[in-house]
Amino acid sequence: MSGTNETGYGPLGELIGVWKGDKGLDVAPEPDGAENNPYYETITYSAIGDVTNAESQVLAAVHYRQIVQRKSNDRVFHDESGYWMWDAEAGIIMHSLTIPRAVSVLAGGTYNGEKTGDGSAILEVSAKLDDKDWQIIQSPFMQRNARTTEFRHRVTAGNGRLSYSETTIVEIYGKLFEHTDQNELIRQ
Repeated sequence: MSGTNETGYGPLGELIGVWKGDKGLDVAPEPDGAENNPYYETITYSAIGDVTNAESQVLAAVHYRQIVQRKSNDRVFHDESGYWMWDAEAGIIMHSLTIPRAVSVLAGGTYNGEKTGDGSAILEVSAKLDDKDWQIIQSPFMQRNARTTEFRHRVTAGNGRLSYSETTIVEIYGKLFEHTDQNELIRQ
């Protein structure tokens, strides 16, 4: 890591900072259907500079930590950390994440400068269990009992606002379930 950020952060520059939001909704699987969990959260994105791979690929990298708490009891029910990376030369956005359920994801997508009407950047990444490039890794227990087969994440960030929607397809309780999370956050 050079720390000089020679490539620039591109669309990831909009993420850097501390964000808080209290409009979250988690729709999670239950044996008899779905459970809706309103939540609030803090996400901290920290610039870490450039990372050079094999002396030929330069990635601008941002580290993050996301802490999510239920509104009903203030208990943390999701703690996630990872990196967002930008390969300016290839136009690729990457998102690597780990959650303490023995699940890790490396998701990716192309970024062509897509923005909303107000100039906010739109970042979209995905991964699938059987994708050759963007994959999901999980423990044997999770593979047998709550297997994640697909992950999609869309973030819109700019003008001091960040919103996201995330969908994880999970095989659980003998069926496929679309586990979703969404929230709107404000830069602090």
